[in-house]
Amino acid sequence: MDKEIIAVFGGAFNPPTVAHINFAKQILNKIDRVEKVIFVPVSTKYHKSGLASDADRFNMLKCICDSEKCLEVSSIELDSTRQLYTIETLRILKKRYPDKEIYFIIGTDNLKEIKTWYKADLLLQEFKIIVLERNEDIMENIIENDNFLKQYESSFIKLQHIEKMHISSTYIRKQIELGNPVDTLVPNQLIEKIDILKNIYQKAT
Repeated sequence: MDKEIIAVFGGAFNPPTVAHINFAKQILNKIDRVEKVIFVPVSTKYHKSGLASDADRFNMLKCICDSEKCLEVSSIELDSTRQLYTIETLRILKKRYPDKEIYFIIGTDNLKEIKTWYKADLLLQEFKIIVLERNEDIMENIIENDNFLKQYESSFIKLQHIEKMHISSTYIRKQIELGNPVDTLVPNQLIEKIDILKNIYQKAT
């Protein structure tokens, strides 16, 4: 019997957008055996410019996931004493869930760069990758034109018939800074806490 799947969604989530949640729900609905999606926010040790605190981003995701079936957030990278590589995070989760398959979610922007990641060959040997097509990208074309990716073609799973939605977290932060409404850009759970959201990004900018 095939194992159930946990899909891991890594990112800054600075802040989480309706697109992040929409993609997670599409994965749950369209890919067989996916039991849940776990969001894994990167740590501030990642040194990304304008990143809100670990606690703020974790709490925003928790606020959303607590009221959404089959969505969870993990502090695995936030709790580490150093920045974890993707393969390390996934191996830790595999040990926590030995009876599940662990898949990792990326966009086609990251697909183009994945061969430069730490132990990329082992990552693609050990884990399946769910690919979300962004903009005009076509997953098959990217793989076909890259000899490294072609070696691991069977590791990639395209999310079929996806409702494409690109919402920039940078754009949302700017709108919050300007005092403009973001009702259609962030999940309802955060709109209900809009004053907290404003305070977070006043601190982070």
